[in-house]
Amino acid sequence: MSDVSRRAFCTTFAAAAVPLLGGARVFAKFDDVRALSFLHTHTGERLAVEYCDQTGYVPDALEAVNHLLRDFRTGDLHEIDPNLLDLLHRVQNVTGSTRPYQVISGYRSPATNQMLRQHSDGVASGSLHTVGKAIDIRLSDVPLAKLRDTGFELRGGGVGYYPASDFVHLDTGRVRRW
Repeated sequence: MSDVSRRAFCTTFAAAAVPLLGGARVFAKFDDVRALSFLHTHTGERLAVEYCDQTGYVPDALEAVNHLLRDFRTGDLHEIDPNLLDLLHRVQNVTGSTRPYQVISGYRSPATNQMLRQHSDGVASGSLHTVGKAIDIRLSDVPLAKLRDTGFELRGGGVGYYPASDFVHLDTGRVRRW
């Protein structure tokens, strides 16, 4: 079995086991290097980072992710949930994407979230964006509906589908879809 197909198989198998484990996160041990690439659509910033290795999460890499996914309107930083990064890693493996995640929104300060709520009905007052547990993304080599379906099938949290705005919302809250 090739490394890529082995990885996709293991990721899919592990994701299928999540409901059997009472919602436990898939990566219980650090046996594989996990990397992600991002392109922030509002700032133009790019990041390719190995955020986890055999010893665990890499603090400098997590800080770089926190910086990239900061509230781009205010510059406020917040710790991004490593489980969210693991979910993105699993989605990328299952879909076979080779492109960076295009980030529309990562962390949002409470002030930014409130401002967005005043201008849109689709912004939750208790948004998981405000605690670093949500991200709005797309992948240029994966159809949006497939990205949505994969996110939901992995059951790592909430999945919102916004085809008119061309993005999918993923979070590490309770499993749900809209």
